[in-house]
Amino acid sequence: DVFEQLQHVGHKKIEFHISTEIPAVLQINSEKEEKNGKRVYLYAATEEINNTGFGRIFPAPSSNDKMETEEEDDEIPSEFISRKDLEKNRLSREEMEKYSVFKNYEPGDPNCRIYVKNLAKQVQEKDLKFIFGRYVDFQSEVERNMFDIRLMKEGRMKGQAFVGLPNEKAAAKALKEANGYVLFEKPMVVQFARSARPKQDANEGKRKK
Repeated sequence: DVFEQLQHVGHKKIEFHISTEIPAVLQINSEKEEKNGKRVYLYAATEEINNTGFGRIFPAPSSNDKMETEEEDDEIPSEFISRKDLEKNRLSREEMEKYSVFKNYEPGDPNCRIYVKNLAKQVQEKDLKFIFGRYVDFQSEVERNMFDIRLMKEGRMKGQAFVGLPNEKAAAKALKEANGYVLFEKPMVVQFARSARPKQDANEGKRKK
């Protein structure tokens, strides 16, 4: 009976563990443990590989963010204000309602020229270029030539400016993003500059009267 049981276990086990099946069971368990240990090591190895893999994947979103910022930087040189800074220092709609300068605010009829008022005394053309230059492609000679800033520093027009942008789309974007931006502790009021059309309408109105 003993030999039959030992034959089931195997000859090698008899040679290493003389008699009794308890050591054989222990050896089987130890073999299982070794196998399990190997499996643990395999799992650990795969986890390490996965971790390194995930470690490499984690920067991917930030690299995507970098790509987005790089794309923005490609379009908008660093010498101009960033969208984040514009949003950070811009008043919310609720805050705008508290200022009298935004009372009865209307953007006006869309065109490629914008009108800016409520500017602080310290504001210079370079400050306006820093803000509105982001809407101009300076690699294009046409857009460079169309970009024009006229800051009024004297008389009734003091604290106001006209900014010519390459096209209506750029002007609309500038109005949307820069209106309410606080420059030198004063929020800018940005509107489309009045074109010839409203004057014609006004004249027609006078004629009707």
